Amino acid sequence: MAPAAMARAAAASARVAILTRPEGRNEALAHRLQAAGFIARALPALDILPLAPSAAVPRPQDYGLVVFVSGAAARHYFDQLARAHGMGAWPSVVPAATVGPASAEALRESGWFGANTTVLHPGAEAPSHDSEALWELLRGRPLPARVLLVRGTRGRDWLGDTLAAQGVAVDRHAAYERRPAAWAAADVAQLRRWAEAGTPVTWLVTSGEGIDAIRANLDAAGLGAWWERCGFVATHPALARRLPRHGTGAAPMVQICMPNDESIFQAFVAA
Repeated sequence: MAPAAMARAAAASARVAILTRPEGRNEALAHRLQAAGFIARALPALDILPLAPSAAVPRPQDYGLVVFVSGAAARHYFDQLARAHGMGAWPSVVPAATVGPASAEALRESGWFGANTTVLHPGAEAPSHDSEALWELLRGRPLPARVLLVRGTRGRDWLGDTLAAQGVAVDRHAAYERRPAAWAAADVAQLRRWAEAGTPVTWLVTSGEGIDAIRANLDAAGLGAWWERCGFVATHPALARRLPRHGTGAAPMVQICMPNDESIFQAFVAA
């Protein structure tokens, strides 16, 4: 077989995993996938940009509960608190809550929480790690009068609206903003080579905003039709409805999993 034909055959038989979580969250998973025989490429869909602090940054002691939508929300909020108010420790009487074990671990590793700080979150055995799962936990407890919801400039309002409907005063605070990432020309060129070679590619998608950003980058590169033929690993069932359908109208191949590295790894293996 000619060298060029051998290269095309090798490319077509490779398995590529594209990890689109924000920068800094893909490396450990990429290494594990590579050890399992994948070509793993970190290609964040969104850039996470901190927002400048101001005197208006809300203090946790003014609330009966502080909810973080993610570990990133917590990290950027802690930075705002330190810079705006000089705070360096969390008031132990104020519980925190988040959507799952991974985000809870990020809170505990932040250095802000003491041993007596309560961190509420759905357990590893919960059917999902999202706002709905957190609400199932919160609704079984006495609800506080005021809740601070720390998030990005955009995001789902479901949990805040649900709490407000129960008479809770909810303040939503943006600690960061998410912007579509601009991919490097070299990354786009590699995607084009995989598309032309017919290489099986599976994308990790973790948010609707991220899906929109991926679609925009690929459409700009003329690769939108190719994306419709790719496979996907999605961390929430609702994301499957946001993914592109084949030109025939058929649904894409999607593996649904929990938003942690172990579940994502197993989903890629099964894809």
